[in-house]
Amino acid sequence: MPQTDAPAGPAAKTDEEWRRELTPEEFQVLRRAGTERPYTGEYWDTHQKGVYACRACGAELFTSAEKFDSHCGWPSFWAPLAEGTVRYLHDTTLGMRRIEVRCASCDSHLGHVFEGEGYATPTDQRFCINSISLRLRPSDD
Repeated sequence: MPQTDAPAGPAAKTDEEWRRELTPEEFQVLRRAGTERPYTGEYWDTHQKGVYACRACGAELFTSAEKFDSHCGWPSFWAPLAEGTVRYLHDTTLGMRRIEVRCASCDSHLGHVFEGEGYATPTDQRFCINSISLRLRPSDD
């Protein structure tokens, strides 16, 4: 995955604007790249059909069709909804080398993507995403 350093799109706001719109927990994860505790988010074990949108700006990011049970404690997807909906950054925090996943529309932190873990998915990738970064829009099915 290439690193995409393009600036955030039209949903870019100041920290003060984000603080007014987000809860303190949402702000910590979405704007400060925090992480919710495993097995505590509302979507880690959800199987409802629908589209997962960015909680900060509403951009559609993932669908339930790509969601799978990885048993890691966070929602896992094997691909984003479409090319260009997320962007990737090299993350060396905590002494690890990871690929951070951010919303391409507002630059909010979503989680990380991992490859080569052996999951039986079409891409051999696991997008490990914080529930608090998402809002499920259920489908009518």
